[in-house]
Amino acid sequence: MRFNAKDLALLAKRPSGCFDKEGKLKICRVVGDEKLIEPRERWCRLKGNLLFLMKNKSSEVSEVVILERCWVVEFRSKTDVSIILKFQSGEPDLYIEAASKPDCEAWAVALGEANSEGLRNKIQQLRRLIMEIKEERASDEARQFLPSSQVDSLGEPQFTSIQRIANEPKLEFSLACKGLVAATRDRKLNTFIQVSVVHPAEHILTRYSSTEIVEGTRDPLFLTGVTFPPEYPIYEETKIKLTVYDVKDKSQDTVRTSVLPDHKEPRADVGRSFLGCATFRVGDLVKSKEQQLTLTLRTSDGGKTVGTIEVNLVKMGEFEDGEMDHITTDAQDQKCALVRECTAPEGLGGKDNLPSLNAVLKNPICKLYRFPTSDNKWMRIREQMAETTLSFHVPKELINLHIKEDMRRNQELKDLGELAPHWDNMRKSVIAHCDQMLSMYQDTLAELGKHTGSSFKSSCSKGEKTLEFIPINLHLQRMHVHSPRLKDALYDVITVGAPAAHFQGFKNGGLRKLLSKFEAERRNTGYQCIYYSPENTAKAKEVLSNINHLQPLISSHADLLLNSASQHSPDSLKNSLKMLSEKTELFVHAFKDQLVRSALLALYTARPGCVLKKPAVPRSSAEESDDLKHQDRPSQIKRQDSIPHHSEYDEEEWDRVWANVGKSLNCVIAMVDRLLEKDNSSKTKEGESDPSAADCKVLHAGGDWYEQLYPLVITLKDCMGEVVTRAKQSMAFVLLQELACGLPQCLMLTLRRDIVFSQALAGLVCGFIIKLHTSLHDQGFLQQLHTVGLLVQYEGLLSTYSEEAGMLEDMAVGISDLQKVMFKVIEAKSEDFLPIITGRREHYVIEVQLPAKMFELLPQEIKEGKLLRMYPVLFNVGINEQQTLAERFGDTTLQENINQENLELLKEYYNLFTEKMPPDCLPHFQEQNDLKGLLENLHQNIQAKRRKNVEIMWLAATICRKLNGVRFTCCKSAKDRTSMSVTLEQCSILRDEHQLHKDFFIRALDCMRSRQTQGALNESDDPETGCLTDNKPTSRHFYPVALLLVSSHLLVVWLILSLALLLAKYQ
Repeated sequence: MRFNAKDLALLAKRPSGCFDKEGKLKICRVVGDEKLIEPRERWCRLKGNLLFLMKNKSSEVSEVVILERCWVVEFRSKTDVSIILKFQSGEPDLYIEAASKPDCEAWAVALGEANSEGLRNKIQQLRRLIMEIKEERASDEARQFLPSSQVDSLGEPQFTSIQRIANEPKLEFSLACKGLVAATRDRKLNTFIQVSVVHPAEHILTRYSSTEIVEGTRDPLFLTGVTFPPEYPIYEETKIKLTVYDVKDKSQDTVRTSVLPDHKEPRADVGRSFLGCATFRVGDLVKSKEQQLTLTLRTSDGGKTVGTIEVNLVKMGEFEDGEMDHITTDAQDQKCALVRECTAPEGLGGKDNLPSLNAVLKNPICKLYRFPTSDNKWMRIREQMAETTLSFHVPKELINLHIKEDMRRNQELKDLGELAPHWDNMRKSVIAHCDQMLSMYQDTLAELGKHTGSSFKSSCSKGEKTLEFIPINLHLQRMHVHSPRLKDALYDVITVGAPAAHFQGFKNGGLRKLLSKFEAERRNTGYQCIYYSPENTAKAKEVLSNINHLQPLISSHADLLLNSASQHSPDSLKNSLKMLSEKTELFVHAFKDQLVRSALLALYTARPGCVLKKPAVPRSSAEESDDLKHQDRPSQIKRQDSIPHHSEYDEEEWDRVWANVGKSLNCVIAMVDRLLEKDNSSKTKEGESDPSAADCKVLHAGGDWYEQLYPLVITLKDCMGEVVTRAKQSMAFVLLQELACGLPQCLMLTLRRDIVFSQALAGLVCGFIIKLHTSLHDQGFLQQLHTVGLLVQYEGLLSTYSEEAGMLEDMAVGISDLQKVMFKVIEAKSEDFLPIITGRREHYVIEVQLPAKMFELLPQEIKEGKLLRMYPVLFNVGINEQQTLAERFGDTTLQENINQENLELLKEYYNLFTEKMPPDCLPHFQEQNDLKGLLENLHQNIQAKRRKNVEIMWLAATICRKLNGVRFTCCKSAKDRTSMSVTLEQCSILRDEHQLHKDFFIRALDCMRSRQTQGALNESDDPETGCLTDNKPTSRHFYPVALLLVSSHLLVVWLILSLALLLAKYQ
C-alpha cells in the first residue's frame, strides 16, 4: 500500500490524548522461532488500525504497522510479558515485549481490537447495549404510569399474548390485493407488499419482510406469506403496516430495497413507486370471525383510495377447500394472475408436534408460501432455516480430545527409555515438534472458548486462523409441506460450506494429493528411520487404545473377583470370573500380531549396546493359541525387566511373556472351578448338620477362597503389567518412526486433516440428531438404523479448477474419514442435551443424549448401547463458470474418480440394505425395483462423463431420500450455488411428490429465491453484512444468485480477458 508520508508523520505527532494507547515496548521481527535482531526499545502509538513505531516520544516515525489481516498470539505463562503479532500475508511476525504482565495484557487487547474485525465486534456490542437500554426504558415508563400496587407485580409491559401451539410460529397470514389503481390507464402493475411492524411499547416502525413481485395484474395474489417465529415479541396490540409498491425496474429494485433504513421510504428513482398503505391490529385479525380482514389502501395523505388488500390468517392444520375460480397464465413469461374464493375451513388437520430441538437449533428464520396443486387446490409450505450450536460445540470437544491424545503420545515417547544417540536425537526432535503443535491446539481451544455472538461461522471468516476448525455457514434448511390430499411431509437438507483448510490455502493442492505425495516420500526415507505402512501405524494406534481401555477394566474385574471370594458368594464369583475372562481374552487377542513382535526387535536394536541371540523365528497364531489351551499353569511366571538394554535379547521371550497372561487366567479359572466344586460337595454332606456350625465353616471357607485366589490374581496382574509395558514401548516406537520420517510435514498434514474432519463432523452430528428426532416414531427407520446404519449423502458443487480443486480434495478426505465415526444413543441424566464425543483419531464415538420419554421410544438394541454405523458418500458436479474452464481447458479426472468411488460405496450400502432389511420396510411407493433403476441410471450418468451433468445430483438425492438418508448440500461458502440447488430441489419435490401446478413451477422457484429476507433480520442484525456489498447476497438462502451458465459469446469474451490478465500478471 502507498500512503502520504507527510500525513502519517503529522498524525504520529499529535498530542498524547489523541491516541488509543501509547507507551514503551521492545520490538523486533521474527521468522519462525528465530529473532532477526535483538528487540529494540521503541515508543509505540496506536491510532485505529495504525501502530506507529518511534525511537523516542519526540522523534520521527521509523515504521508504521497496519493492523489488518493479522492476529495476536498471547503466551499463557504468568511470567511472560511478550506477545507476537502474526500476519496472513506471510511477512515476518512482530515480536512485542512489554515492561510488565498487566501492560502486556493491555497491549494484547488493544492490538486485537484495532483492526476492522474488532471494530465490527464493538459495533455489535454497542447495538446490543442500546437494545437492552431501550427495553429497560420501556419497562420503567410502564411502571411510571401504573399504580404502585401493580408495579410490584409487573415484570414487563402487560400485553395480550397470542395463543399458539408449542414450537409453532406465533402468527402467519397471507396477502392479496384487488382493484389496484395505476398512475396511467394502460400500465400493467408489477406489485409487491412491504410488511412493517409497530411494537406497542416502542412505537417505532420496523421493516420486517416483503412478498415476491407479481407482474402484470391489478389483482395480485401473493404466494409468499408472512410468518412470525415463536420467539418474536408480537401481541394482539401490535400494529402491522402493509405498504404496496409498483416496481418499474425489477432488477434495480432487488438490489436496493433491502439496504434502506427502516424509517425511510424509497426514492422514486430507485425503480419503484408508492401506491398505498394500510394498517391493522394483530388482535383484530386473530379475533375476526372469518379470520380475514379486508383493508382499504390509501395514499400517504389518507385521501385517495387505490384498492383493497385482503389479509387471511393461516394455520398449517387448516385447508382452503374452495376451488380456484380461474388461473390465467402467460406460458411464455410465466406471469400469473390468480383469483380464488374460499369456503369456511373444515376441522383442524391432526399434526404431531415434533420433538424440541432447542439444544441444537437456534435463531430460526421462517417463510410461508401457498402454491396451487394440479387439481386446483392449495397446499401450504413453511420453509425454515436455523443455525446450530454444534458449529462450535463439536470442534471444541474434538480439539480437547486431540490435546489429550497428543499428550499421551508425547508421554509414551518419553517413556521409551534409553536409546542410541541417533534414535535419541530423533526422539527429541519429534517431541519438540509435537509440543509446538500441542501448544497450537491449546491456543485454538482457548480462543474458541472466548468466542461470543453468532453460533455459526460466516463465509467472510473462512480465512481466520482461530476459526479454522469451525464449519462455514452450517444451517438446517427444512421444508414442511401441508397438502390437502397427501400426508404432511418434512424435507430436511443440511447446508454447509465445503470442509476445507481455507487458512492453510490450496497452493499445493488438497489432502487427497498431499497425502499421496507424502506417503511416496516416506518410502524413500529408510536411511533415516524405519518405514511402517499406514496400515501398521493405524494398527499401532489401535493397540495402544486397546491397552488404555482394557487394562483398567481387567484390574477392576479382578478386584471384584477377590471381593466375591471374600464374601463367599458363588453366583457373584461366577459372574466376576465371566467378565474377567472375556476382557482378558480381548486383551490377549489385541497382541496377537506380528507387528508387536517386529517392533520389539526394532526397539531392542535401537538400544545402546544391543546383541541378538539368534535370528527371529516367528511362531504361527495356531501354535500360540495351542499353548493357551493346553497349559493350565505357567511353567515360569516371574516379573521380567522391561526390555534388556545391554544383555542378549531372546526374540522368543515376548511369546513367553505374552502367553503367561493366558496361562495365569487359566490358573484362576481352574482354582475357581475347584473352589465351587468343593463348596457344592460340602453343602450336600453338611446339609443336616448344626446351622451355627455351618455358618462358622462358611466364614472360614470364605477366608480360604480369598487366600487361595489372591496370589493367582496378583500373578495375572503382574503378567498383564509386563505385557503392557513392552507393548506400549514397542508401539510408541512405531509411532516415533511415523513422525520422524516426515517432520514437519507429517504434523502439518495431521493438523490439516483434523481441521477438515472437525468441520465435516460438526455437520454430521447435526444431521444425525435432526434425523433421529424427526424419525422417532418411524419404527422402520429405527430398525434400519441399528441393523444397517445411516446413509449420509453429500452433494458437492465445487469446480475442479484452481483453488476449488484443492477444496474438493480436502472435502473428499474429510467425508471419507467420517466412516470412522460411530453413534450411540444414551438417556440424558441432566438438562444438558449436547452430544458427548469420545475416542481417538482413528475411531470416534458420538453419544447423543435424549430425554427419558424420547429414549423409551427407541428399540431395545439401541437402548442397550449398540453402536450405529455411518455410510458417507460424496457426489460432486461443478456448475459454475470455473467448471466450464476446467471442462474445456483443464482436467475433471478428480471429480470423475470421486463420483465413481462413492458410487461403489452407495451400491455396497444398498446391497447391505436389501440383505438385512425386510421388503416392506420402505413406503409403498418406494419399491426396490425403483431403487435398482435409479442406481443403474446413476451408474450410466457417471460413466457418460457429460459436462455439468446435474442429473447425477438429482439421482443421488432421490436415492438418499428413498433410503431414509441424511442430505447435505455444499459449495465453497454454502451461499450462492447451495441456495440455487436447495431451492430447485424443493420445487422439484413439490412438483413430483405433491402435485404442484406445472404453470407455477418457475414462479414458486422465484418466490423461494427472493432476496427479501424473512423474520426479524434487519441490516444491523445480519452477521455477514459487514463484508457484503449491495450487489452481493447474504448468507441466507432467500435471495437471487448469479446465473450459473453464460452464453457462448460472453464466455469467449470472458476467456480472452482472463488470459490477457494472466499474461500481464506473469510477464
